[in-house]
Amino acid sequence: MQKQTTDSKAVYLKKEDEKILVIKREILFDKKEISGINKIDFDYYQDLIEKNKEFIWRSLAETDKSYKQIIPYLIFKFQEKYFLMQRQSKASEVRLQNMYSLGIGGHIRQEDINGFDIFSWAKREFNEEVDFKGNFEIEPVGLLNDDSNDVGQVHAGFVFLLHGDSANIKVNSELKSGKLLTLDECKQLYDSMENWSKLVFNFLNQR
Repeated sequence: MQKQTTDSKAVYLKKEDEKILVIKREILFDKKEISGINKIDFDYYQDLIEKNKEFIWRSLAETDKSYKQIIPYLIFKFQEKYFLMQRQSKASEVRLQNMYSLGIGGHIRQEDINGFDIFSWAKREFNEEVDFKGNFEIEPVGLLNDDSNDVGQVHAGFVFLLHGDSANIKVNSELKSGKLLTLDECKQLYDSMENWSKLVFNFLNQR
């Protein structure tokens, strides 16, 4: 375990720690307070991230609220059903273990960039997290922010809705299970959803 010192504290890094994409909170939000899912100009934010991106150790990013970790957050839809997943009890993000999620998301590492845009990062994340046999179209939805809890305070989500042409989808990685459900069926598990997924559910329910 390696010791990393910041201006205010020392954080011990795990051997498996990695450097992830972050941007200063005040730059991302232009010193404005936003909450929930907000429609945005994705080209503007792509340019903003490109000009102001930093890569810091994830252990540091999880405790430094002056940064926002950039997370592509993908909702998969087939016909009138959405892919609802449950995280494993040993998920790497302890605060989200066993919770249900409507969004497929993950951190962006420095080696993931390679000059590609947010849409490319979203596709890569989707292919890492799930096994899907079919085609899909990507609809950009907006920027998600939720500062009501420790997890949300250090993350910002770029939300995409994926319209698939097949129900042949299953989970990979640290996800325990996944199934296609209508919004009414998802509602039965609402209280066990992570906060971001609750915001997404509310958004979808109002469309």
